[in-house]
Amino acid sequence: MIFVPDSRDFRIGAIDAGLGQIPLTTLNSIIAVSYLSADLLPHLPAPSVTEIGVSVALMNLVGGWFGVMPLCHGSGGLAAQYRFGARSGASIILLGFFKLALGLFFGETLVDLLRVYPRSLLGVMVLASGLELAKVGESLNNGATDLWEISESEVDNAESSLPRNAIKRQRLPSDEERKERWMVMMMTVGGLLAFRNDGVGFAAGMLCHWAYQTAKTGASWIPWTKKAHRLSQTTAQHHIDEDENQSPLLSI
Repeated sequence: MIFVPDSRDFRIGAIDAGLGQIPLTTLNSIIAVSYLSADLLPHLPAPSVTEIGVSVALMNLVGGWFGVMPLCHGSGGLAAQYRFGARSGASIILLGFFKLALGLFFGETLVDLLRVYPRSLLGVMVLASGLELAKVGESLNNGATDLWEISESEVDNAESSLPRNAIKRQRLPSDEERKERWMVMMMTVGGLLAFRNDGVGFAAGMLCHWAYQTAKTGASWIPWTKKAHRLSQTTAQHHIDEDENQSPLLSI
């Protein structure tokens, strides 16, 4: 059955609910998933932000016509699946088949089962996935994705036609950079928890990051202005000395 939304449905879904969902979906379901997958599974190629964004968009653009609820990937789900043993895409395929079987054979009777599902067990599962997400913060200054740089090294392979091969090398941040990275993370978490809003947490983290960058820019600009001022004074003094040397001598 195809569901065609009218103007009221479109306003509620796209404006009332959609606009507020954009920061959460962008951060938690796209950006966080891309970087979390690279941290949890470094031996596998991580999907890019663009690939995940297109995937989320296609799921919702296609599923909406069939009455499907809004879908996303979600870093929390990825952390929970990894925590309970998932290590490849096969686990997600099995989970999908399991859900399809439950929906086809049991249908709406599952609603009553979900209502009596032990909340204590659900709380333990949520806590486990939260701890898995928190563990990623440990690699903020050691092994984070943005700390890997591409360098070139010689390839000792006579059969290869390429003289060089690009490899990744981890960059070690300084103590000052480590503190800054931790502070940005804490500001993001603090804003998120205080206001219960991902957008506020993101804005707090970005403001903290921009404050550090502005301070660095100002610190590098001030010595340059002092150097330019000293250079201008030296040049002016040099011109004065030349004028004095070229002035005619007064005869007595």
